[in-house]
Amino acid sequence: MDYEIFELGDITLQSGVTLPNAFLAYQTYGELNEKKDNVIIYPTAFGDQHVQNEWLIGNGMALDPRKYFIIIPNLLGNGLSSSPSNTPPPYDRANFPQVTIYDNVTLQHRLVKEKFGIEKIALVVGWSMGAIQSFQWAASYPDMVERIAPFCGGAKTWPQTYVVLDGMKAALMAAIGFDTSKLKELTSEHMRAVGRVYAGWGTSQTFYKQELYRELGFNSLEAFAVGVWERSFMQMDPHNVLAMLWTGQHADISANPTYNGDFSDALKSIQALACIMPGSTDLFCTAEDSKYEAKLVPNTEFKPIDSIWGHFAGRGINKEDNQFIDKNLKQLLDNSVS
Repeated sequence: MDYEIFELGDITLQSGVTLPNAFLAYQTYGELNEKKDNVIIYPTAFGDQHVQNEWLIGNGMALDPRKYFIIIPNLLGNGLSSSPSNTPPPYDRANFPQVTIYDNVTLQHRLVKEKFGIEKIALVVGWSMGAIQSFQWAASYPDMVERIAPFCGGAKTWPQTYVVLDGMKAALMAAIGFDTSKLKELTSEHMRAVGRVYAGWGTSQTFYKQELYRELGFNSLEAFAVGVWERSFMQMDPHNVLAMLWTGQHADISANPTYNGDFSDALKSIQALACIMPGSTDLFCTAEDSKYEAKLVPNTEFKPIDSIWGHFAGRGINKEDNQFIDKNLKQLLDNSVS
């Protein structure tokens, strides 16, 4: 097992449901220094586990484990942290409770404080649903978080993003005729259609037009659809996916007792230095939405990733995009916090 487990005990979620014996799976890179001020939190995105984040960590990179102590907490529902697939009855599979981004970050805060005794975080960085967790960290713990770098992801799920996620959910529910009493009949095979739905949103129109999938070793559009979209989604547990889809659809950094739904107030309350990097051709976490949010965050640099890789400009696949993200993270980490 290439990760650690932090036992949370019985936790009461935002929904009011108590999830017994909950736990966070996490992995660390580098060493915590004596001052405990070299900490980077790097939450996972929808469907990802900590290994999918490792492309952004390395010697000589912004997230250099020789310099920083990097913690990757796994999202609840992703199959490693408490999830429908690994929770015993009565909260297993279709009975897993609804979990919010706020729940995730609150529990990650417990990990950081209780396990490591950390009081200051140099940076919270994340892609997609990892991006919204970075915003949540800064809004929930403004005195603790010094910098954030969300990329290809917003501070809430805007209607367009909601609709995309709803289409993915509908593809899965169609397999059981939208009959919620049959949820336990869902299998990974039913995830095939979900992958096909997501295929139209993960990259841009230009990506497909220029057949960039050939750079990834696929000689046809069909081979790419099967080899990437179908394959990656069929490796996921359908109940885990439904849980993460709910988390994603209801994501909003102001949907908690601190801000009571005042989204502008939540963004304006962020004290961290921020570098917001949307993908210029992202079809469902749009640069336009990120630009609106960036105007409300006090200490922000808005740096779109000029890429035809769409949402996947932040996925660690395209070299130029990776270098752009890394360069901006270095600049952000070099900026002193007053």
